[in-house]
Amino acid sequence: MSFASLPMASTVVDSILFRDAFGTAPMRALFSDVALIQRYIDAEIALARAEAKVGVIPADAAEVIARQSRIERIDFDHMRHETDIVGYPILPLVHQLVAMCGDAGRYVHWGATTQDIMDTAVALQVRDALDLVDAEIRDLRGILADLARKHRDTPMAGRTHLQQALPVTFGYKVAIWLAMFDRHQQRLAELRPRVAVVEFAGAAGTLASLGDKGFEVQAAMAEELKLGVPATTWHVARDGFAEAVNLLALVTGSLGKIALDIMIMASTEFAEVYEPFVKGRGASSTMPQKRNPISSELMLAASKAVRQHAGLMVDAMVQDFERATGPWHAEWIAIPESFILTAGALHQAKFALGGLIVDEARMKHNLGISRGLIVAEAVMMGMAPYIGRQQAHDVVYDACRTVNEKGGTLAEALVALPEVTAHFDRAAIDRLTDPANYLGLAPRMVDRALALSAQARG
Repeated sequence: MSFASLPMASTVVDSILFRDAFGTAPMRALFSDVALIQRYIDAEIALARAEAKVGVIPADAAEVIARQSRIERIDFDHMRHETDIVGYPILPLVHQLVAMCGDAGRYVHWGATTQDIMDTAVALQVRDALDLVDAEIRDLRGILADLARKHRDTPMAGRTHLQQALPVTFGYKVAIWLAMFDRHQQRLAELRPRVAVVEFAGAAGTLASLGDKGFEVQAAMAEELKLGVPATTWHVARDGFAEAVNLLALVTGSLGKIALDIMIMASTEFAEVYEPFVKGRGASSTMPQKRNPISSELMLAASKAVRQHAGLMVDAMVQDFERATGPWHAEWIAIPESFILTAGALHQAKFALGGLIVDEARMKHNLGISRGLIVAEAVMMGMAPYIGRQQAHDVVYDACRTVNEKGGTLAEALVALPEVTAHFDRAAIDRLTDPANYLGLAPRMVDRALALSAQARG
């Protein structure tokens, strides 16, 4: 590609450098200018066919509109110039469609308003974009299920407040990730019928321009486009689109949580997991030893950006009267970018988790660095039936202080206490202080999560 032919992109979603890091080609194509204008044309054709079906306009006029309204005949430079003047793209588009359709052109955009066409086009985009997100989540759930199953019994340190707390398994950690995305897929299915609806209501939303044919046209147009019919006009009721972007914020928020876990566990001091090895990926320009968790970093960045757009969409819900004076425009920024960033983050997650390198030996090593203190609760609960819960707590507390102040292991400190050896021999103490023997129901929680996820996948 020569310098002269370089595109003029100025954001990461279209940048020749960053677009594949922050998005995917299918999602970018869905929200491209050409795809959006095609959706405008689809909405205008569907409107004409619907109106012909119920006798509002002549059937032959609708046929001409459907046949002649072709995106390859659009003068995009002229449409851009006129949009700059008008402020909206529909009147400039209608001017060109009217010219394309000859005498039938008089029936283009009959009874509609600009926002009808634009909202319907975006509803079509969102419907199809949700299909892409749905497929990506489904793939990711399969990857997470395999990872949880494989590491059902792989012990590692569970951490709270970034301190070792109790032993868990890596499969248990992954099962928690899996359950989040099971819920996201359920949310997506529930959301779809609320957002994939037609908008056709006329100037102030009352369908006054079509007399008593308004509802019939609306229903026929929805059928043409395979969209639902809303209860009322939603020109200024933006909860559907706001819900869609806030769902994306939940999805990317979960990806951000996974990314943060991976990045910390991949740090030199933890060294428990690594993103898949690809020569040169994550390399530093100055430090040859570096292997940065690039996919996780991109997932985290996307989660932060989509969260901001989710707030913008909620803010844009506050609209005045029957047609807003500006909040609507904010959606034009937030919706495409949120879907593209979400698709990119899901793609990065599939790569990172699909080939995640898990160092089980390092997890076992880290589980032992507390010299048994991580299972202090296990020892306390094991002793409680013999000497009482509080007495057991005090004995183990003293043993932990000995380890912290004088070194050695918890098992060695316990062996030196008569209150302990009166009830437990060294073999029993070793069993009590082995972290692998205090996993609670973590492995069985993995089983339950896998069963529920498989059931949800049908």
